[in-house]
Amino acid sequence: MKPHHYWMEKALQLAREAARLGEVPVGAVLVCGDTLIATAHNRTESLQDPTAHAEMLCITAATTHLRSKYLHDCTLYVTLEPCPMCAGALSWAQIGTLVYAAPDPQRGFTRFQPSLLHPKTQVLTGPLATEALTLLKAFFQERRK
Repeated sequence: MKPHHYWMEKALQLAREAARLGEVPVGAVLVCGDTLIATAHNRTESLQDPTAHAEMLCITAATTHLRSKYLHDCTLYVTLEPCPMCAGALSWAQIGTLVYAAPDPQRGFTRFQPSLLHPKTQVLTGPLATEALTLLKAFFQERRK
């Protein structure tokens, strides 16, 4: 099994691509076992769709690929803590494990109690958090110029 840092680096590469395209730099990869099933980055600007978050796009691609609405045996790696919308979708998909790099104290799902995730979902935080936060801060500083 590849370590969490390996998969988070893949998500971070997608976040960098999102920034290059003018999207908020959030990337996500979804794996089952050691197999990459889906990748995505935010596309809210290009699709003009406020629901086109990296997590939502990954869920759709993964459930289509697996032909199942459930992702029990899968892990989602995302560079930023999911928002409540994405956490709700992850709950409905019953994701096995969620790993996110950087916390989002203003809009993240952890602001809400009880948890918005499925009770069986395992949550891990922190791999490459500094890199993810640096990318986000640089993106928004550039936007404010």
